[in-house]
Amino acid sequence: MLDNFRADVERYVLMEGRSWLSAIFTRQGLWASAEYRFGHWVFTKVHLPVMRQILLLLSSIWHKLIEMTTGIDLPKQTSIGKGLYIPHFGGIFVHYTTKIGEYCTLGQDVTIGLGGRGENKGCPKIGHRVCIGAGSKIIGSISIADDVAIGANAVVTKDLPNHAVAVGIPAKIISYQGSQGLVIYPE
Repeated sequence: MLDNFRADVERYVLMEGRSWLSAIFTRQGLWASAEYRFGHWVFTKVHLPVMRQILLLLSSIWHKLIEMTTGIDLPKQTSIGKGLYIPHFGGIFVHYTTKIGEYCTLGQDVTIGLGGRGENKGCPKIGHRVCIGAGSKIIGSISIADDVAIGANAVVTKDLPNHAVAVGIPAKIISYQGSQGLVIYPE
């Protein structure tokens, strides 16, 4: 939990050139990340029945407060890799069965959610170092590979290969330059 949160903070320091202390106190995306990391830790690692119930209650209250103050919903059941970066807060909703890789960026008003019918019903699996632009919607049982850039307001309903740049409604691949330069992370 702490290592993942430390990587989240480090992304803010790298991306915005601010101190870690400034990032922790002023960036709402980092508040949501801290709440998610704690809730996910309780959900996956705490197994003592009484302690688990108390911590789940506390994490649920904290989650609701973060959701109301920042407009960011990162459910504790979601799997999110280290180094999450949310540059602008507000309107970010992630379905609880979604999987997001390491060093990803979520713009404001992003929805990552459930879609499809029958055996096609499900949520996205998002790879590492993916940059998701403001207002984008990623829906259904699809796979977004590593180093992908998704443009602002794109609606993604089909798989995207490594290094794709996708824009539009529905999203179409316009190049294979990927997220290089958009996602800065420690090497």
